[in-house]
Amino acid sequence: MSFLRVLVPYLAYLYISFVGLTARVRWLGCEHLAQARKVKGPVLYAFWHQRQVFFTWSHRGAKVAVLVSRSQDGELIARTMTLSRIRSCRGSSSRGAAAGTREMLEALAAGCDVGISPDGPKGPARSMKPGILHLAQKLGLPIVPITTATSNKLTFNSWDKFHVPLPFSRAVVAHGVPVYVGPNDDVEAKSREVKASLDAATELADQEVA
Repeated sequence: MSFLRVLVPYLAYLYISFVGLTARVRWLGCEHLAQARKVKGPVLYAFWHQRQVFFTWSHRGAKVAVLVSRSQDGELIARTMTLSRIRSCRGSSSRGAAAGTREMLEALAAGCDVGISPDGPKGPARSMKPGILHLAQKLGLPIVPITTATSNKLTFNSWDKFHVPLPFSRAVVAHGVPVYVGPNDDVEAKSREVKASLDAATELADQEVA
């Protein structure tokens, strides 16, 4: 690994720490998370790939693990998360799926929440891949949609119009209505339910920082 790639996670960590320290952060929908925790304790977070950066600040040191792809970019993200004391599980639907699932199960067994971006790592944007639904159904865990928004941000011309928050922002972290997937539930119907809840939380977060 080149020196620059070694340096990038440290620069990213310092940058997002500066963004977080200068932000005015509001948390919305915490009652939804509290409701979901009554089921078993740990939850599955669903978030859009576009909005992931600010979680590195808002969930620093939290008892949470996040599924991260095994790509080179994923390696940089995982190293940045490690600096923020956030656990990573390495794998995706296209690469290392079995290993990623095993690491998520280990994290849940250790009492961690697990975060999954259902449209990552390559999209289409705001589309639901079924992995998080199958995991919720198998383990009996609730899915809690979660999103972020900041008043000042850079928007990249990527497949998901990726957001990078800027310093001195108004910031929101919002939870959506939890979704419960029973053993006999239709996964496609529940997938639409998760998407609707996550989209609604994202729209609310954007409105709050407008």
